Amino acid sequence: MPLLTRMLPAPLSIDVRRGAIAHLGELLADRRIATEGRVAIAVGPGQGDQIAEHIRPSLQACEVFHVDGGTVDAAVELGSRLRSGSYEAVVGIGGGRTIDATKYAATLAGMPMVSVATNLSHDGICSPTASLEHEKGKNTFGVTMPLAMVVDLDYVRAAPERLVRAGVGDVLSNFSAVDDWLLAGREQGDPIDRLALTLSRTAAEALIYQPKSIESDEFLTVLAEGLVLSGMAMSFAGSSRPSSGGDHEILHAIDHLFPGTANHGELAGIGAAFCYHLRATHLGEGAERLEQIVTCLDRHELPKTPHDIGLTEEQFAQAVLHAPQTRPGRYTILEHLGLDEGAVLKAVREYVGTFAG
Repeated sequence: MPLLTRMLPAPLSIDVRRGAIAHLGELLADRRIATEGRVAIAVGPGQGDQIAEHIRPSLQACEVFHVDGGTVDAAVELGSRLRSGSYEAVVGIGGGRTIDATKYAATLAGMPMVSVATNLSHDGICSPTASLEHEKGKNTFGVTMPLAMVVDLDYVRAAPERLVRAGVGDVLSNFSAVDDWLLAGREQGDPIDRLALTLSRTAAEALIYQPKSIESDEFLTVLAEGLVLSGMAMSFAGSSRPSSGGDHEILHAIDHLFPGTANHGELAGIGAAFCYHLRATHLGEGAERLEQIVTCLDRHELPKTPHDIGLTEEQFAQAVLHAPQTRPGRYTILEHLGLDEGAVLKAVREYVGTFAG
């Protein structure tokens, strides 16, 4: 008999609303994640401590650990402390770096992890990957996807606006990643998971046509759900392919060559727009999508050119040339075109000339 279904990993619960954090204890108990309340809580800087105190009364035997940045060392140290305790689960509370470190630590400790996001800066809040810094830069590691996730819009609203807006760029970059995946399928025969592709593209489509701004709960909900869908798409595909193409290669190259330039989501948005500029000028396709992405970046006050993040055209061109080295074996528009230094710099100047200002 043919196999007509497949098992797909997905969170047990996704709760996006105002006041969601108050129900965390119920979620842990009702979903049998932590029935006795022996929970470790990992918090980062910012609102983590405040949220931990908010939920402490509902968790009788919880212990709070502070995560010192999104580094491999911090994650390994937390993993060691989790293994030495008798915890049923770990709850990671904070932004992307704290949640990534907690996912890595939970994977090392072999225990379930619940993600509580305090901002919406990138899709790490519900993905099977963790981007962590180490002595040689930053790498992306495969981890176990969070078993459940909570986004309390009250706390998201208290986060810096820049971090909330950044998530827009990360979701928009799904368009570029999907088209790169399809390109790799046509040119190299790379296998394509159409369900993962659909989830990724649907997340971006919902966001780009959402007319409201970050001041509205409706927009924040669409953004949060888009980030969750992006993470699930990666989990279904078994790789970051549906949410990471040439756009993220450029992002990682900038992080490597010019660390501290901008945050993940901001760089993803610029990378996606530039990749579509390459498609439009060299392949004669994607011009409409390019205009949609740039318009969306403008509407949400996100950077769209190298100058907006403090890079010169020459520096951005250097990052584009270095980008393929960040994901060896991944085929994107950058590898497909194989532009030399002069052609890349020309493309960057044309892009800036078109969209600056």
